Amino acid sequence: MLDFPLTLTVSPEDSGQRLDQYLAAKLAEVSRARVQQLIEKGEVLVNDAAAKASLRLRGGEQVTVTGPPQAPPLRAMAEEIPLDIVYEDDDLAIVNKPAGMMVHAGAGATEDARNRGTLVNALLHHFGALSGVGGELRPGIVHRLDRATSGLMVVAKNDESHRRLARQFSGREVHKTYVALVHGWPKKDRGTIQSAISRHAQRRTRMTTRGAGGRDAVTHYVVTRKIDSPYGKFALLEVKIETGRTHQIRVHMSSLGHPVVGDTLYGAPGELRTESGKRRAAGAPATLALGRNFLHSAKLELAHPRTGERLSFSRGLPIELEDLLGQLESASLGRPSGT
Repeated sequence: MLDFPLTLTVSPEDSGQRLDQYLAAKLAEVSRARVQQLIEKGEVLVNDAAAKASLRLRGGEQVTVTGPPQAPPLRAMAEEIPLDIVYEDDDLAIVNKPAGMMVHAGAGATEDARNRGTLVNALLHHFGALSGVGGELRPGIVHRLDRATSGLMVVAKNDESHRRLARQFSGREVHKTYVALVHGWPKKDRGTIQSAISRHAQRRTRMTTRGAGGRDAVTHYVVTRKIDSPYGKFALLEVKIETGRTHQIRVHMSSLGHPVVGDTLYGAPGELRTESGKRRAAGAPATLALGRNFLHSAKLELAHPRTGERLSFSRGLPIELEDLLGQLESASLGRPSGT
């Protein structure tokens, strides 16, 4: 076991190596990812000065590692962050999560800055105690929404409520309705997508319908509005999911060739540009950008975990999504098409 802080002298045989490669080889108990993290934080000094991971060593340098060999553990911490609480009682709460907020700290989030700003932190500050079934990192969290997705989530305040809510989710007894805006017009105005979803073999942050051994996933959609704008054709959908797979709606709509607007991970452009040959209304900008996915959890129906009473909650689109719809329609010289 090595003691830290630790100082190493680079031998002539190690000259030419990158700093991160050198440390990863010398510190067997420290992962290369952790080495790079220490370097990024300035906790690795070369001749008493901070250095980049790509620094080529020449031999003879003094390399000092000041940080701990292992990252501090992930933890949830109470933070005073505004919450849109739709409903609460002694057993559960319904919250309207904004886009841009992570539900909880994820893999690799080992520093305070990366642990901050999560929904869990806001919940801990507001409620104090939550269900512990999900572990210390995810108190109260029965299900999740992607960071760039807004809308309704249920939170468990005690362990028994958590278990009963979890059984409802696994039994497909919770009904979730989303609103999504996608590129293009689907061939059918309503449909069901039943394609298994698995993690992408090469791009591990993505999911796919083309991999082997995927988990079953069922998505129902209805087109509620069609927009033919200078920036292209778009369809506003009401989407209901029977399963809750990672990125399910995003992956399924992309598999049809209709990615969710703003979802660059699954094929949507980062900004909407005026299409060649199309005219736009006076004052309409040449490009539009959203900065998030046009996906909102608009309705949530479930049974109360204690009483069994059927509960239903809804929240309309946040202002940035309403604004984008308005811009798309006002930019058109013709009238938008409805369904």
